[in-house]
Amino acid sequence: MSLSERWQELFGPVEGEAVVMSLASTAPAPGTGGGANGRLKHSGGPWTSASGTAGDLRTSTETSRSALGPGHDGMEAGAAGLTSVAALKSVLTSWEERLSAVRDECEHLKGSLLSVAKEMGETEVAIERSFKGVDGSAVKAGEKR
Repeated sequence: MSLSERWQELFGPVEGEAVVMSLASTAPAPGTGGGANGRLKHSGGPWTSASGTAGDLRTSTETSRSALGPGHDGMEAGAAGLTSVAALKSVLTSWEERLSAVRDECEHLKGSLLSVAKEMGETEVAIERSFKGVDGSAVKAGEKR
């Protein structure tokens, strides 16, 4: 694909002297040939869903981390005198630290993503309210009166 073709794919055709640009959230997904409905959407689930995924990953990471210790129980007694015991203990400690860091990062992401979902949802509601007509009916983004 040439640079010119890529430019037109991203920004649309040049109309006179102006360049028409479409937002990524309203542009067709690459390779689908289809597009969104022309509305910028930032609420309705993606941020909340991402937060839930981070929470699920946090939980499964903690489950795995806490299973490491018991998985090594009895190893020292069964391998007494072998130098591999110290190496295995070092590996155990290293993995526990790594998984703890992943767990903590997922906890942070879960909260941050949930905050974004809340803020974006509140922003969308505030914008929708600002578009209420004199008759009290809401004009949703992309609708015409």
